[in-house]
Amino acid sequence: MLDENLLENEETVQPEAEEHASAGEEQAEPVAPASRRPVVEEAVATAHDDFDWSVGKRQQVYYKPEARQAMSATYESTLSEIIENDVVKGRVIGISNGDVILDIKHKSDGLVSLSEFRDQQDLKPGDEVEVYVEQQEDERGQLALSRRKAKLLRAWEDIVASYNEGIIIKGTVVSKTKGGLIVDCSGLETFLPGSQIDIKPIVDYDAYVGKTMEFKVVKINENIKNAVVSHKALIESDLAEQRDAIVSGLEKGQVLEGVVKNITDFGAFMDLGGVDGLLYITDISWGRINHPSEVLEINQKLNVVVLDFDENKKRISLGLKQLTPHPWETISQELQEGATVKGKIVNIEDYGAFLEVMPGVEGLIHVSEVSWSSQPVNAREFFKLGEEREAKIVTIDRDDRKMSLSIKQLSDDPWTQVTRKFPVGSRHTGTVQNLTPYGVFIELEEGIGGMIHVSDLSWTKRYGHPSEYTKVGDKLDFIILDIDEENRKLSLGHKQLEENPWDTFENVFPVGSYHEATVLRRDDRGAVMLLPYGLEAYAPLKHIRKEDNSLASPDETLTVKVIEFNRDDKRIMVSHLRYLEDIRREADEQVKQGREKDETQVRQQIKKQQSKIEKSTLGDLGIFEDIKEQLQENQDQAAEETTQDGE
Repeated sequence: MLDENLLENEETVQPEAEEHASAGEEQAEPVAPASRRPVVEEAVATAHDDFDWSVGKRQQVYYKPEARQAMSATYESTLSEIIENDVVKGRVIGISNGDVILDIKHKSDGLVSLSEFRDQQDLKPGDEVEVYVEQQEDERGQLALSRRKAKLLRAWEDIVASYNEGIIIKGTVVSKTKGGLIVDCSGLETFLPGSQIDIKPIVDYDAYVGKTMEFKVVKINENIKNAVVSHKALIESDLAEQRDAIVSGLEKGQVLEGVVKNITDFGAFMDLGGVDGLLYITDISWGRINHPSEVLEINQKLNVVVLDFDENKKRISLGLKQLTPHPWETISQELQEGATVKGKIVNIEDYGAFLEVMPGVEGLIHVSEVSWSSQPVNAREFFKLGEEREAKIVTIDRDDRKMSLSIKQLSDDPWTQVTRKFPVGSRHTGTVQNLTPYGVFIELEEGIGGMIHVSDLSWTKRYGHPSEYTKVGDKLDFIILDIDEENRKLSLGHKQLEENPWDTFENVFPVGSYHEATVLRRDDRGAVMLLPYGLEAYAPLKHIRKEDNSLASPDETLTVKVIEFNRDDKRIMVSHLRYLEDIRREADEQVKQGREKDETQVRQQIKKQQSKIEKSTLGDLGIFEDIKEQLQENQDQAAEETTQDGE
């Protein structure tokens, strides 16, 4: 539509034109009445006769109402009427700065984020797309459109049509929820109840996440735009026509011959001669299988047993393994506690792995039964699916069909000999197995390990992390400090291989002593200083200031004073500032002592001269003048030396 401000300006500008005209008349000569004007037969040309007085001050041309209406009608005829919350078609006229510019034949173009067109990677100008009109004008006066909402609205329309007309739709299971699964149908989330997944009750919902399946819409809610879908309905509808005649004579336990019609991840559909039955994956074999195709083939003929069918005879569950006795019922009596068995790893959990001794007979190897070592074992890293393992039977329960196995019990417990092999105080060499912030774990031999605490690595250095001293795989000498047989732990020490040097350091670095030290590293609080004999000391930040008030830098050597020595905590604190203060104090003391000595000598000389004078004469007074000048000269010299020391 035309700009309303433009229309309003016509009314405001015309009075302005009249005002200008009035002003012009006031400045012109008075006009005589028409009766008194002389009759002029020819028009006299005057200035500005060619000026268009209909033009406003801003050079805007104003049209008559009829012309404006005609132009408005012509302009509006090029626009299509759009309604908010409706889906319209738009043409892509450009893609810029992550936005798609759309022309929907409205007075302004719309912008839609390019991220909403991820399903159209080849989008280009000229393509037509459907968008949802959110607002004709948002707070910035722009046309607000949404491709995502348009897709959701179209998806909902497809779902409603599927519900009303019985059309089958496809969807992808995106997640598990309480009581069922969430299915994405063209961008709209629907609910698949657990009872509608398959004709057989499903226990493991996670197996369906990520699968694309066909569904039938069985329920919709227009108010909240929600729908319920069913996959079981499709299975049942395929079997409904043939089922009624055949299933009337079915009985549980009945053995039938069938042909494998289809194989899926969860089982196999079998043709029983006009009606289909489901042979679920867990009913194929007493042993574990990852996929039915490992045992079955398409068109394979099998004898199966009827396990169950519902009261309305709309679902038939079949079994193959039930035709043979359960392996636990025929298990050899040689499998007793203490016996050694071999098998294949068929399942791995965080708490351990299951070893299949024979099809259908499994035992659990708990992570605590993997190694005699006290170090925790990661079952998923230690075991591999399908690998052959040997284990010892720890417990076996034929009634509950459970068996616990152990790998570590195939060998003797090394901790029974730990005290004899590794007595307290003995020296050994081991391999670094692991590093933690608090210590180094070392393996002495298979199943026996110990830890060197980070504080037991060195007498003289403090390590923030053991990696500053050693690394995994290194050989390290140590001494046994303590044995905890009950908890299977050994405390080790590395620094204890040498005598404690702090017994000697207390005499070498007493409080108040001076030493040369090098700055190793510095932070916002202070610096670590390297003293003789490789000993580290700490100096607070203010104590490493030099005479020029600057801070000492790393690798710089200073003279420091020991201000604290703690033998128990193995801590030494030093200060360069205290050293400078002591030097200044000593210099001041020397100057003071020199000045006092000079004054004493002067007083003695005066006293000596006074004792020799019997009479005072003007000539004799000259001696005192010389003495006074010498005393003043000594005082000036002392003051000058004090000033220089202060600087």
